[in-house]
Amino acid sequence: METRTDGTGSAAVSGAVAPAPPASLSPSRASDFMQCPLLYRFRVIDKLPEKPSEAATRGTLVHAVLERLFDAPAAERTAPRAKALVPGQWERLRESRPEVAELFADDPEGERLARWLGEADKLVERWFTLEDPTRLEPAERELFVEAELDSGLRLRGIIDRVDVAPTGEVRIVDYKTGKAPRPEYAEGALFQMKFYALVVWRLKQVVPRRLQLVYLGSGDVLTYDPVVADLERVERKLLALWEAIRLATETGDWRPRPTKLCGWCDHQAVCPEFGGTPPPYPLPVGAPGAEGDAQGRMGRD
Repeated sequence: METRTDGTGSAAVSGAVAPAPPASLSPSRASDFMQCPLLYRFRVIDKLPEKPSEAATRGTLVHAVLERLFDAPAAERTAPRAKALVPGQWERLRESRPEVAELFADDPEGERLARWLGEADKLVERWFTLEDPTRLEPAERELFVEAELDSGLRLRGIIDRVDVAPTGEVRIVDYKTGKAPRPEYAEGALFQMKFYALVVWRLKQVVPRRLQLVYLGSGDVLTYDPVVADLERVERKLLALWEAIRLATETGDWRPRPTKLCGWCDHQAVCPEFGGTPPPYPLPVGAPGAEGDAQGRMGRD
């Protein structure tokens, strides 16, 4: 799920929202902190605006099309019908998020927009080579889930699709409009899915039978069958992560973590790694704690 909000205040918003300490954790925000604590601060606490990107917006559009297709009777869930949904869903997206119109502000003839919509068509069409929607009856689509752990940590997110077999087995499905990662990076890709599986387990006392990532960009399907031990490890990792976030929130110590991904960051102008100065920290700052210990615990599980 590329750009949709998950109820944590994580999407780019205007400065009208008063800064507040983090109150919950989603897969995307957990990944942000693991990638770069300062990026997490900019998105969650400072709520700095971010420009829409063509790739992320296309992902949002394709997700909307695949969700809406299941409104049709099974026999009518065809590739032509799905592609016919693209223009209407693009208009709906422009109405709900006017900022995405900026993407094509310098395209008066509409040539770039036409190519971009054509790429969305291809992603939608490829999905039919990976799954057969005429044989699927999702139990849930775009399902918002939220659970509070015994520790008090609140987890939340949006699951693209939940399938439930007649025998009660649960499959969690997520669409990705990019390409599948190389095998050595598969674990990172599955983190989001294991997060969702943990939330479902805590909510329903049912361990999902299968986690499935559908990569429309490369035409791959990645599956994983979790067990309780997997979800317990994820829970321990999230608790350590949340403790590190709590300490950073209290001390105001949000350190940048330079990686190759910095080249795509919208916040270089206010990042010390690029000679910038972050905005004044908007929350009260307490005495420094054992932040290093908490940061060190994050990756042990």
